[in-house]
Amino acid sequence: MEENRTSLLEREAEYFEKCPGCKMDRLKQEQAGVPYKLLSFIWIVSLCTALQISSLFPFVYFMIRDFHIAKREEDIGFYAGFVGSSFMVGRALTSLFWGVVADRYGRKPVILIGTFSVSESFPSTTFQTYFIIKKMKSFDTSDCQLAIVSSQFFYFRVVFNTLFGLSTNFWMALSMRFFLGCFNSLLGTIRAYASEVCREEYQALALSVVSTSRGIGLIIGPAIGGFFAQPVEKYPNLFAESSIFGRFPYFLPCLIISVYAVGSLVACKWLPETLHKHAEKGNERADLHDISEHSSNDSGQKDNILELEDKQIHKSNLLKNWPLMSTIIVYCIFSLQEMAYSEVFSLWAVSDKKYGGLSFSSQDVGEVLAISGFGLLLFQLLLYPPVERRLGPLMVTRLSAVISIPLLSCFPYIAMLSGVVLHLVINCAAILRNTLSVSLVTGLFILLNNAVPQSQRGAANAISITAMSVFKAFGPAGGGALFSWAQKRQVASFLPGDQMVFFALNVVQFIGLLLTFKPFLAEPYQRG
Repeated sequence: MEENRTSLLEREAEYFEKCPGCKMDRLKQEQAGVPYKLLSFIWIVSLCTALQISSLFPFVYFMIRDFHIAKREEDIGFYAGFVGSSFMVGRALTSLFWGVVADRYGRKPVILIGTFSVSESFPSTTFQTYFIIKKMKSFDTSDCQLAIVSSQFFYFRVVFNTLFGLSTNFWMALSMRFFLGCFNSLLGTIRAYASEVCREEYQALALSVVSTSRGIGLIIGPAIGGFFAQPVEKYPNLFAESSIFGRFPYFLPCLIISVYAVGSLVACKWLPETLHKHAEKGNERADLHDISEHSSNDSGQKDNILELEDKQIHKSNLLKNWPLMSTIIVYCIFSLQEMAYSEVFSLWAVSDKKYGGLSFSSQDVGEVLAISGFGLLLFQLLLYPPVERRLGPLMVTRLSAVISIPLLSCFPYIAMLSGVVLHLVINCAAILRNTLSVSLVTGLFILLNNAVPQSQRGAANAISITAMSVFKAFGPAGGGALFSWAQKRQVASFLPGDQMVFFALNVVQFIGLLLTFKPFLAEPYQRG
C-alpha cells in the first residue's frame, strides 16, 4: 500500500512541456489569486449561448398571434410552448456528441466552434477558422482539420438564427429553433472548462460566473427580445414601415445577438486549453491533480488516495456513478421547473388582465427582466461565493428551493395590483426569483463537477445537458399548454385561472427539493 502511495505522489509531480493541461496546472500553482481575466472571458462566451435560448420569450406570444394559427386567443400559449421546446429537443440530440469531442480534442475547439458558428457566415468560414486556430498554439494539425470541417458544417447555425427572425409561419419558426438547438455546443463544455481554470478554493466562484452569465442571458435575452421586437411600432422615427424590420418585426433581436457573438469569438482567443493531451498518464495525472487540490482542505494523504480510487471506479462507466447521476436527475427536475416558469412568466405578463395577467407590452417585460438581471449579477458575483463557502453548495440549493415556493405562490395576487405599485412589486419578485433559481443551479454545478475526474468532465456535463434538454423541452410545451388551459377556467372553484399554473410550478419545485435529501442524492466524496 505504501509503494502505491509513493508511485501516485511521484506521478503527481510529472509535467509534460507540450501538454496544455499541464501548463494550466502549473499556472494555477504559480498564481494563487482569482483568475479574473479568464473568468471575464468565460462570462462573455457563456452569455452567447444563453441569449439564443430566451430572446424569443417576450415576443413569441405576438409572433404566434401574427401567424394566425391559433383559433382563439386562449390557444396562443399552447403553440408558443412548442416553439420554445423545439430548441431543447435539438440540443438533447447533440449534446453528448459535443461532450465526447471536448474530451477527445479539447475544450477550446468546441467553445470556438460553438461561438464562431453563431457569429459568421459561410464564405469566410474555412479561411478564418484555420487562421484563428493556427494562432492558438494548443492545437495540432488534426485539431485544425476538425475545426475547419465542423465550422463548415455549423455555418448553418447563423442561417437558422436569422431565418427564425424572418419566419413567416409557425412551422418555419418551429424548425429553425430545432436546428438552432442541434448546433448549440457551448453550455456543457464551458461548465467543465470553468471548473478547470481555477484552484479548488475558487471553484464555486468560477461556476458561479457560468451560472450567472447563463442567468443573465436568460434575462437579457428576453430584454433584447422585448425592446427590439416590433421596432416599427416602438420606434417609428428610426424604422420605416417599408424596411426589412417592418416586413419582419422579429428579425432585429436575432440580428443583435449575432453581432454580440462576434465579440464573443474575439474573447475566445485568450482562453487557454485545459485538457491534458498525453496518452494514458495524462489522464491519470489530471485525476491526481484534482485530488491534490482537494488535499489542501482535507486531512491526510490516505483520504486523497481513497478519493482517487473512487474516481477510478466510476471512470469506466459514468452511468454507474450515482453521485453524478443523482445530481443530474435533481438538476433535470429543477431545469424543467425553471424553463416552464420562463415560458409562463412572459405569457402571463403580456396576457390581458381579464385572464389574470398583467397586460404588459413586450417592452414592459423587457424592462422587468433587465432590472432583475442587474440584481442577479450583483448577488452572484458579490454574495454567492461567501454564502456557498459558509453553507456549502447543497444547503444553498435546498434553501433556494424552499424560499422559491412561497414566492411563486404570491405571483397570481400580484396581478391584482396596478400602477407604480405593480411595477415595484413585480420587479422585486423577479429579482428574488431569478437570484434563487441561479443560486440553486450553481450549487448543483459544483456537485456535478466534483463527482467526476477532469478527464471525464466534458462527457459528464454533456450527459447532464442532454438529460436537462429533454426535461426543458417539456417545460415550455407543458407550461404553455397549462397556461392556455388555466385561462379557460377563470371561474373554477379550485385554484382558478393562473393560480393553478403557479401551483403546478411549486409542485415540481417541491419534488426537486425532496430529491436533494438522502437516500436519493449522494454527495461526492463524503466520508462516514
